Amino acid sequence: MNPLFQLSTRSYDKEILTVRKALEDLQQECNVKNGFIIEEPFTKFGWTFFNIQLSEEISKIIETSGMMEGALGYRIGEQLTNFVGHYLEGKGSNVRIKKIDYG
Repeated sequence: MNPLFQLSTRSYDKEILTVRKALEDLQQECNVKNGFIIEEPFTKFGWTFFNIQLSEEISKIIETSGMMEGALGYRIGEQLTNFVGHYLEGKGSNVRIKKIDYG
């Protein structure tokens, strides 16, 4: 299972650097290589949208390590979305996040 999230922002050039650094930090915390993919952005209505996909390995570590403790949501997907959103926010990002796939 490789969770896929859509991020949106009005300031892509600034946010992509923050998001990339935050995901690299998360990857390091989980001791994983190639833990995420950032897909090409597209613009619509003044917003820039881009997808990030977490590897199965990093998502499994996040789920089982206790990192998601306190993340709101009834389902694992909701909890993972909230965790990633809060993690990015804690690293200085202001993107909006939406889970678009889990498979």
